[in-house]
Amino acid sequence: MPKLAIDRDFLREFAALEKPVQERVEEVFAKFDHATHAGLHLEKITHARDRRFRTIRIDKSYRGVVLAPESGDIYTLLKVLPHDDAYAWAQRRTASVNSATGRIEIRDSEAIDSVRPHLERMAATQPPEESAALFSDVSDADLRRLGVDPQTLEFARVLTDPVQLETAKAFLPPTQWQVLYGLASGMSPEEVWEELGAAITEEEIDPEDLDAAVRRSPDRVVLVDGPRELMAVFARPFDLWRVYLHPMQREAVEARHSGPARVTGGPGTGKTVVALHRARALAERGEGPVLVTTFTSTLADSLSAGLKVLAESPEVLEAVTVEHVDKLAHRVFREVHGQPRLLQGPAERELWSAAAERSGAEFSPAFLAEEWRQVVLAQRIESADAYLAAKRTGRGRRLGAVQKARVWQTVCDFQRELRERGLWTHESVCAEAARILAERDDKPYRHVVVDEAQDLGPEKWRLLRAAVPEVPDDIFIAGDTHQRIYASRVSLREVGVDVAGRSRRLRINYRTTAEILAWSLELLHGESIDDMDGGLETLAGCRSEVSGFPPQLKGHANRSAELRALADTVREWLGSDVLPGEIGIAARSNRLAEEAADALVGAGVPARMLRGGRAEEEAVSVGTMHRMKGLEFRCLAVVGADADQVPAPKAVTAESEDPVAHAHDLQRERCLLFVACTRARELLSVTWQGKPSPLLPTAG
Repeated sequence: MPKLAIDRDFLREFAALEKPVQERVEEVFAKFDHATHAGLHLEKITHARDRRFRTIRIDKSYRGVVLAPESGDIYTLLKVLPHDDAYAWAQRRTASVNSATGRIEIRDSEAIDSVRPHLERMAATQPPEESAALFSDVSDADLRRLGVDPQTLEFARVLTDPVQLETAKAFLPPTQWQVLYGLASGMSPEEVWEELGAAITEEEIDPEDLDAAVRRSPDRVVLVDGPRELMAVFARPFDLWRVYLHPMQREAVEARHSGPARVTGGPGTGKTVVALHRARALAERGEGPVLVTTFTSTLADSLSAGLKVLAESPEVLEAVTVEHVDKLAHRVFREVHGQPRLLQGPAERELWSAAAERSGAEFSPAFLAEEWRQVVLAQRIESADAYLAAKRTGRGRRLGAVQKARVWQTVCDFQRELRERGLWTHESVCAEAARILAERDDKPYRHVVVDEAQDLGPEKWRLLRAAVPEVPDDIFIAGDTHQRIYASRVSLREVGVDVAGRSRRLRINYRTTAEILAWSLELLHGESIDDMDGGLETLAGCRSEVSGFPPQLKGHANRSAELRALADTVREWLGSDVLPGEIGIAARSNRLAEEAADALVGAGVPARMLRGGRAEEEAVSVGTMHRMKGLEFRCLAVVGADADQVPAPKAVTAESEDPVAHAHDLQRERCLLFVACTRARELLSVTWQGKPSPLLPTAG
């Protein structure tokens, strides 16, 4: 029985087709199995380079291009274009099977053949020092071993400049281009081979077996099983990256490790996708309960919804618990002590002020609270001698011995008050829960999967370490310290989580266009950001394969003018077949977010404040930058990116009080803006009133 596969690139294009054309595509391909079985509708293409390409009629103006196997039953839908464009596209291209990966490849053969002579003539007229071949030090044997086919190999031999290779990206097979790009950037053939990783197949490859090649290509095509699944794919084409894995992602999901392991990567590289697939894979092994956790209830709700999409059986869902770390801590705490009485913010400041007055410590409540959290609790310090000897990395204000003694006296006084009043903080509840689990031989979980790991503090890591036995595949971590939006800083090794030699980096962004990603990366240019393991994190090599429009940046005279312009922008997006639920509005403060929501509603645009972990389909979602974490939108507007709002004055420690804390706070504000901007998939608008934020890379 014929099966239909859909090229992923087409799914992005499908979302941009006019609604009547989309509906006809759905109608035609819902009946596709009957059409191909009867031998109808698929037409050969005159003068085609590849005789396996066919067209199928969508309506009087549009044709679909289908790759039809000469033997086998998988038909791959590649494009839907206006009639003449469809034939022109198909006549230029050929399909082949990569000899290293065994996956399907489509290339613009006509472009390759027409550009190569031009490059040869250019090289012949250049001085010898400028015409050196780009790959002169790479043998044909190495290129073939890496899956470079004869046509691409001949083309590669005439390249003399990396710019020529960049240009060729538009028509070379993507995997082969990535191989050449790696070699041109200085990687050895062995390093490129390792980078391909899970893409390399050990199967014997038949270059004529398109069916097998398509089945090996989940990164490029989506196989659909019947009309119902086809309709689901067409209904939410942008959600596919959440379900289908790129080879590097699949390797991270399926790997077995002797201990904790980690996956890192920039925004949109699919870390959460990998974490969810990893949880499912661990549950399917049947070795014991799996905990999936993160740092907020909103994100935990999103993870729970994602797992329900991926789970293929009730047994998987039953084996996995999804809850944020504080909920786990309070649950463990209640089992022994009952419900804790929590100390709230204003009352905590009063306790610190009173303790400091009694001890004579001339420090602010904010400084003392952070010293307690980041040094005393983080390092589990229980004596004056231990505090005097403690490392205070990241605490900018240097303390002498007398000052430390006063601080320690104040901390002891504060902790005594907590005990006498029976009060707890979230951090002390977490620390107590970690102690309880550490003393238990029967751990509650066999595996822990952590998402957004960069925002967990030391006490939370110790709790998670105590929640599982130290065995193979005990802890799996997904995170990116460039997206740290809270004050948590931690060394994994110091909290008993050693990922040395078991860490992978994802580089391909599946969410954001190249233009939005490049601009957003400028927000963090020059920032030194730790990797939670004693080194520095990097976004080098992070890239998007999708082109689009650059961000729109504009200042306004006042807030009213900015919000009127916001309403105009959103109406323009809605007029371009963007659904309300595909639009997000982000602001630094809750007050400004509410003003933006009111302005949209007043302009006749349906808008709702974000309250849970998911956007609503029938309304534009408006929320703070923190609320945007874990979400994504086709179109996103950041409002209030002015000097008075970003960075938020109350979120930044005065440089005179603590220069290191001041620098960390500014970096965190940059990361927060970076997170907000990279929620946009296709269109990003950034606006401000008066003077633009000093954190913006350009004010346009």
